[in-house]
Amino acid sequence: MDDKHMQIGEVAARTELSLRTIRHYEETGLVIPSARSQGGFRLYTETDVARLMVIRRMKPLGFTLDQMRDLLDATDRLDGGDALDVGEREELLERVRTYQQAAGEQVEKLRVQLERAEDFAATLAVRLEQPVLNR
Repeated sequence: MDDKHMQIGEVAARTELSLRTIRHYEETGLVIPSARSQGGFRLYTETDVARLMVIRRMKPLGFTLDQMRDLLDATDRLDGGDALDVGEREELLERVRTYQQAAGEQVEKLRVQLERAEDFAATLAVRLEQPVLNR
């Protein structure tokens, strides 16, 4: 990824997260700006944006901040330049697999909810198409 720095407003626009949400994720340690401008403004890189996108995708699936932190730690360590022994690498991959499985289960639950919502909307549409009987 390139080293181009972005201010928080651009990051918010790209991630569709509010400034407040991005600042909250900074306060909780999930995403730390890569740098600060001379004026003290937060500066982010593409890597920071990618982290925010992971968080944004996990949030609606019900993952907690601690779970987000755990997954990001595992992926950071896997992607880092540090040499990992086979056991450590497998343990990290297993953590990622656990989150992938949990995400898949949540997606399936959402599919069921969506199907029920569509059925409900269709039922209402049919009801509205029926003629009103005068009494």
